[in-house]
Amino acid sequence: MAVHTGEKPFSCSVCSKTFTRKGRLNYHMNVHTGEKPFSCSVCSKTFTRKGRLNYHMNVHTGEKPFSCSVCCKTFTHNRYLNDHMFSHTGEKQFSCSVCSKTFTHKRSLNDHRFVHIGEKPFSCSVCSKTFKKKGNLKAHMTVHTGEKPFQCSLCGKRFGSHSDLKRHMVVHTGEKPFSCSVCSKTFSRKGYLNIHMTVHTGEKTFSCSVCSKTFSQKHILKRHLIIHTRETN
Repeated sequence: MAVHTGEKPFSCSVCSKTFTRKGRLNYHMNVHTGEKPFSCSVCSKTFTRKGRLNYHMNVHTGEKPFSCSVCCKTFTHNRYLNDHMFSHTGEKQFSCSVCSKTFTHKRSLNDHRFVHIGEKPFSCSVCSKTFKKKGNLKAHMTVHTGEKPFQCSLCGKRFGSHSDLKRHMVVHTGEKPFSCSVCSKTFSRKGYLNIHMTVHTGEKTFSCSVCSKTFSQKHILKRHLIIHTRETN
């Protein structure tokens, strides 16, 4: 009956937060104890709640049950769908107090603030490399552990991070979402688009350490260096 009356008779002894059900209080207590009794059978990541484990499993299964009613794009979590909807509404309710730049998501604003302060609070315990985001540190750690928990459902290839798996998927889908604003040529990765843009800008950022000749792309510089290698032999 507490659901209908609004009564919350179960109170947390630590922070006094109240709940309608004892089971929800028990779940909540994990916040204070740090206990994470629910473990992923694939990558061993642990969670405080079974529901969060169920959400997490979509990362491994590739299931995306939440669909956008506007563009039909699908998502693993409902919250990702909610975030995505801002791309259609154009709403940007979070504003930077320093430069007034606006963002659709609060976490994007939090990430952006590091641009101004230059802080990188997350440090690798192995090589001391620092990162702005905890997620970036976690992805980096796979370099040291060799762990590759993310597997392609089509070819079985494994990756250290979800972003690497996502980039790999375009090999199968043929998707090229990055388009050149000058000639409309499309690319599967943003990095490839950036390299291509030098064709239009004429920018040559790669310089030969031997003769100082400059090149627009790194692989062209590498080919050029063979000339000097032959000269020394």
